[in-house]
Amino acid sequence: MAILGSLLKKGIMLRESIAQQYTSPIDLQKQELRELIIHTQNTAFAKAHGFNELLKAFRKNNNETFYEAFKSNVPIFDYDKMYREWWHLAQQGQSNVSWPGKIKYFALSSGTSGTASKHIPISMDMVKSIRKTSIRQILSLSKYDLPDKFFSKGILAVGGSTDLRRNGHYFEGDLSGITAAQIPFWFQHFYKPGKKISKSNNWQAKLEEMTRQAKDWDIGIIVGVPAWIQMLLEKIIAYYRVDNIHDVWPNLSIFVHGGVSFEPYRKGFQKLLGRPLHCLETYLASEGFIAFQAFPDRKSMRLVLNNGIFYEFIPFNKRNFSDDGELLNNPEVLKIDQVEENREYALLISTNAGTFRYFIGDVIKFVSIEESEIVITGRTKHFLSLCGEHLSVDNMNKAIEIASDEFNIDIREFTVIGEPCGSLFAHRWFIGTDDDINEEALRVKIDQTLRELNDDYGVERDNALKNIYLHVMPAGQFINWMKKQGKVGAQNKFPRVLKGEKADEWKVYVEENTLVS
Repeated sequence: MAILGSLLKKGIMLRESIAQQYTSPIDLQKQELRELIIHTQNTAFAKAHGFNELLKAFRKNNNETFYEAFKSNVPIFDYDKMYREWWHLAQQGQSNVSWPGKIKYFALSSGTSGTASKHIPISMDMVKSIRKTSIRQILSLSKYDLPDKFFSKGILAVGGSTDLRRNGHYFEGDLSGITAAQIPFWFQHFYKPGKKISKSNNWQAKLEEMTRQAKDWDIGIIVGVPAWIQMLLEKIIAYYRVDNIHDVWPNLSIFVHGGVSFEPYRKGFQKLLGRPLHCLETYLASEGFIAFQAFPDRKSMRLVLNNGIFYEFIPFNKRNFSDDGELLNNPEVLKIDQVEENREYALLISTNAGTFRYFIGDVIKFVSIEESEIVITGRTKHFLSLCGEHLSVDNMNKAIEIASDEFNIDIREFTVIGEPCGSLFAHRWFIGTDDDINEEALRVKIDQTLRELNDDYGVERDNALKNIYLHVMPAGQFINWMKKQGKVGAQNKFPRVLKGEKADEWKVYVEENTLVS
């Protein structure tokens, strides 16, 4: 049990998991915020926001006092505000801006918005936190029914290039590239595809090289974004002319994924396997490792409450957000002991990379307050609510999953656009599949499923949401679009909802490729 044995020697990791299991969430989070404030009290950000005074509020045995003081002293930041006021100074090489010392790394992140890349600071403290949480997830594999020999097998992590670009005073690149470059020596034996392939910036060349070397690896775990992992597995199966990936990697048992929901890809994955995989979801953003699936019989993830992140929660409702998903002024903001199960919240995070009260745009829902278990339901700007239908990406993913199962088709990608329809509104779906399917039957099934999943959608379909249009196209057209956008590679995801300029560009692209009549 080589991997697990190596990790168990790192006893502090195990103690941190136990501490979260047996300590109240608010106590963990209060301690986390206090440590962040203490650690940053000599930075320019801390001095501007009265961190020394804030620390006095932690002396009182009242969980409201410290939080009210924090909210009063520190405003909410989105990326533009945080970058404009603070992070650009760290990029210029200044020390002690919002985190002690100089920031050596910036992760390039555009999420699924398709906008210009954001530069998110990555401190060495954040790298260590990400590593610790990754280890905690690997330790959770002890809950699975896996043979002893599994724990000596390799881990294939298909991520961004570790060949980081130097830009003045810092290095920039994908988060996966930054963290992979910091892999501890005792883990490198298990890690694939190895330093040489990981360094490549050419995604197609990287795929080809991983395919050629696949036979030489004994892989037990694969890690990556579903769309690109599926592409790699298909290439390996075709290259070696085998029936499924288990003919090449007989010990493959675990798929760790994140970034997008796996459910729309599940049908396609099943065709590539000799036997089922355990699928584990992670919530690893450029801003930090937020949550991971800790139990084999659940689809939810456990928030990591004691590893460098303090969370706040904004109820995702009309009081706090516009119909376009924009955060309104003076929103209601809650800490973890104030949230409720089965309500949606947008996240604010403060982290050990110098991020404070930072609005990351993701929407989550608690499925267990007691165990801090969440599911991701979408992004604030990826909900469709043209007329009050409040359609979430979670709803869309479920509808695609159900339709894929009913028609036995592999839907590789999809996206949705909201648009005017006369004086009313419509949704226009674009479905990427290489299987034969009747467009009208698929449209009706998705529409019916969404009516059942979402009461608001059902009401508006009988009122202001006049039409649902659906167009089926080859899955490769989505990949070609990503190439045109310069978004090919392991860290990139096709947006499930397109709005504004990107929606217009997509429509033009579709028309030029004569995919839609």
